[in-house]
Amino acid sequence: MNLSGRKTLLTGATGGLGRAIAQAMAERGAVLSLSARNREALEAMAAELPGSGHSVLPADLAEPDAAARLAAEAAGTEILVANAGLPAAGRVEDFSSEQVKRALRVNLEAPMLLAQALYPAMVEAGAGHLLFVASLSGKAASPRSAIYNATKFGLRGFSLGLRADLVPKGVGVSLLTPGFIREAGMFADAGAKPPPGMGTATPEQVGAGAVKAIERDKVEVTVAPLQQRAGAHLAAISPALSVKVQSGSAGQKAADAIADGHPADKR
Repeated sequence: MNLSGRKTLLTGATGGLGRAIAQAMAERGAVLSLSARNREALEAMAAELPGSGHSVLPADLAEPDAAARLAAEAAGTEILVANAGLPAAGRVEDFSSEQVKRALRVNLEAPMLLAQALYPAMVEAGAGHLLFVASLSGKAASPRSAIYNATKFGLRGFSLGLRADLVPKGVGVSLLTPGFIREAGMFADAGAKPPPGMGTATPEQVGAGAVKAIERDKVEVTVAPLQQRAGAHLAAISPALSVKVQSGSAGQKAADAIADGHPADKR
């Protein structure tokens, strides 16, 4: 799908990955509706992007009806990039029921509801694309991430199932699957370091991956070094072995660093 002139809704726009995705798509000519919670940050960001016609749609997707309101405001969207997400890091017993609901609402329910509301117009037009920003945590489980894993495993299943429904109707559906990203994402936000020897990718590579997924209608674009891809593949083949590896000292330290770097009020 050619991005030039395409009306695009990007959620989680002001985060590190969101900014990289916005920059990459704007450079390809997309006209972006940027969504996140802070209007001032969105307006400043829109003014700095290449191209013209960019707009802002502030929304807090943790609120129960926010996804429906955002979809109504973004009517006519030709490309959805569902990027907003919460870290949902920590032991399950340390989450309140409301925190569990927030994680599910932002990471899984909101992308589903936005897609549900926006894709009928795409089907009618015979063109459009839905891009869901997932994670290697949607392929391989890790300590102190059970709730986050659940949301990303769920998002992966939703995307793949929806693709089977919509591709025959001319609408693309893709997954963008980052691994450990330096300078942005969960590790950077928590001030944590990835496990040694696993490597990292950059936010710019994530942005390029988003463009690739949409322009080439890829089922999935993974943005991660080979060793991380291999670990995710191992998890699919042998979950028991993967869990054993993840539960080792290096995996535990990384998990602890992420969870400790995201206090309860940021979940």
